Amino acid sequence: MFIFLILAAFGLKSGASDFLLYYIIGFIACFALSQGAVIWVFISEIFPNAVRAQGTSLGSTTHWVMAALVSWVFPIIVENIAGGGFYIFLFYAIMVVVSFFFIMSMPETKGKSLEQIQEELK
Repeated sequence: MFIFLILAAFGLKSGASDFLLYYIIGFIACFALSQGAVIWVFISEIFPNAVRAQGTSLGSTTHWVMAALVSWVFPIIVENIAGGGFYIFLFYAIMVVVSFFFIMSMPETKGKSLEQIQEELK
């Protein structure tokens, strides 16, 4: 995801965006195969049983509010800031790096019961 976002950012900066569509499609494909699919499973597994419904609800709400915010802010930045396309895609690429380190700090949930996951989080 990072590589495709960087390619899109520099493609917009240089004005040579002949491959921009491919960069965006590459990002979407990488996202769909990683964070896009995993987040819903992770949200449902990471909260203790006592607060699972509230935690899942909070996680889902946060996800959709941030998705709406990104969709709302993107055209404003691109249209009102010189080189806005470059800066917004660069920002997204930086956020992918931040999310990578956050995800690496989360416990592995594969093949574990909910009780085992909760024990690791203590």
